[in-house]
Amino acid sequence: MITTTFRNEKFANALNLIPQKVPPVWFMRQAGRYHSHYRKLKETYSFMDLCKQPELAAEVALGPVREFGFDVSILFSDLLFPLEALGMGLTYDPGPKLSFSLTSEKDILRLKSQDEAIEGLKFQKEAVIRTREVLPKDVSLIGFVGGPFTLMTYASIGKHDGNLSFIKTNQNFVDKFYSILVPLLKQNIELQLQGGAEVVMIFDTAAGMLDPYNFQRYVVRPITELTKLYPKQIGYYAKNSTEEHVRQIQDIPGLAGFGVDHRFSIRQTLKNFGGNGFIQGNFDQELLFADPMVLKQKIREYLLPIKDLSPDERKGWVAGLGHGVLQFTPETSVHLLIDETRKVFSE
Repeated sequence: MITTTFRNEKFANALNLIPQKVPPVWFMRQAGRYHSHYRKLKETYSFMDLCKQPELAAEVALGPVREFGFDVSILFSDLLFPLEALGMGLTYDPGPKLSFSLTSEKDILRLKSQDEAIEGLKFQKEAVIRTREVLPKDVSLIGFVGGPFTLMTYASIGKHDGNLSFIKTNQNFVDKFYSILVPLLKQNIELQLQGGAEVVMIFDTAAGMLDPYNFQRYVVRPITELTKLYPKQIGYYAKNSTEEHVRQIQDIPGLAGFGVDHRFSIRQTLKNFGGNGFIQGNFDQELLFADPMVLKQKIREYLLPIKDLSPDERKGWVAGLGHGVLQFTPETSVHLLIDETRKVFSE
């Protein structure tokens, strides 16, 4: 296990389930297209440049921390880079496109070996190192990788949604791909932890489309393999997860914590599923487009029921969104949500 020092006290308290008045704040996609700092960099550099040049990745990650005062920063990268490293090619025009798809076991034979592939991911370690260097000393840093099932969907059908019948009904095919992919993700996570990431989040944008049995098979089993290697250093988020999914996620031994989207009551989630790690979420990101007066009301409606919980009842909470910050979100709205969160829990 790679030991690390947690830089942000509030984030460390959430991970260690220490009660506190004011929660740490970080948002998924807090660095990205909505932010003028990112858009300015994009005038000069491609998305691939911003991810793969460590100094640029660090500058992108630093921007929202400097602007909004987040307690936690996240590696600026893309979840599809393991597929590129395996030899599947990757371009953005503007969305991601792979050079070929996995539609048969023969296609899996075209993939690079794990030892070859990991060389194509070492830039992430350098990006984590550089990001840690430029961040304020009291800001935590997390890394991330794509969930195995989401990477499977991109590898086979080129996106994370649509008709997934081929994947869901060809278990042997998935097992063969996972036998290559999961060991690579283990090394990918280790690289980021070696670089100074305090936790590595696994983001699974397609996993919410699985029934409970297949969620156990395609998600919980491989994630359990990872948490056994890196206990309390891996977090998990599945977009569109159900209560049954969350119940299974909560039971993964050694998981540092998980996120839930805005369809869950964070108050009830903390009461029903708290106590095993952090719980991140989950203000509705679409509400950030509201008029400021309406938004302030919506924020209060969301926060006050959580404040009614005692610090012990809400221990582990990491304040955030149901998903990521959407493109064209007003920056003033991001400021307002963060400021109101800290104000409400400081009162």
